[in-house]
Amino acid sequence: MAKNKVKYNLKNAHYAMLKVDEEGVVSFDKPVALPGAVSISLDANGEPENFYADGTAYYVINNNMGYDGDLELAMIPEDFRVSALNETLDDNKVLIEDANSELNRFALLFEFDGDVKHIRHVLYNCSASRPGIEGKTNEESREVQTETLTIKATPLASGVVKAKTGNETDSTVYADWYKAVYMPTITGVNTDAE
Repeated sequence: MAKNKVKYNLKNAHYAMLKVDEEGVVSFDKPVALPGAVSISLDANGEPENFYADGTAYYVINNNMGYDGDLELAMIPEDFRVSALNETLDDNKVLIEDANSELNRFALLFEFDGDVKHIRHVLYNCSASRPGIEGKTNEESREVQTETLTIKATPLASGVVKAKTGNETDSTVYADWYKAVYMPTITGVNTDAE
């Protein structure tokens, strides 16, 4: 089977609102397109820590706290502002930002082109900070002004942080990636607890 050697070209960004019921069972709404993805840059959050005993690094503690970084979009869609950033539309359909609103959690899905096959990703437990306001006047030429969301992707209570397609991912799973948020099916991994 041919394998990707390189990746390039971020595209197909989607989000799906995360829900946790009273028993702690995690579910997601159907993914919604997040058009205009320009770039994504997420750094791993959390470094392994050594526990020292007997004069050596006796045990290494995994400290995977997810990812932090930025998602740059041509323009943040109104539906994302309402669903994830918890802005409200008033009676005149004007977006209102309220200092007392809580941010809502969501899964972030996206993909990169590969030289053989697209590489699809999902980060399960994301929140986005309010974007800044930035722009400038036109000069001799017009320049598109993008908007940036700062994303924090943390583990679910089960420990699951993210998933991505591999060289031999099941063709149905691959084809259905944006129809519903993929949940792992590994014996011994409980993804329902939040």
